[in-house]
Amino acid sequence: MAHVITDDCIACGTCIDDCPIGAISEGDIYKIDPEVCTDCGTCADACPSEAIREA
Repeated sequence: MAHVITDDCIACGTCIDDCPIGAISEGDIYKIDPEVCTDCGTCADACPSEAIREA
């Protein structure tokens, strides 16, 4: 199951830089494409606002 980004996202870009497969897109609140996400957890580990969790 893919990870999701909650409303706690501060759109800092850290997760995009760390995602090894490019599953995250920019926006006011970033989004993870569940069709691309491999559930590796790299983004959640990198997120400074703890806005990324398992779906």
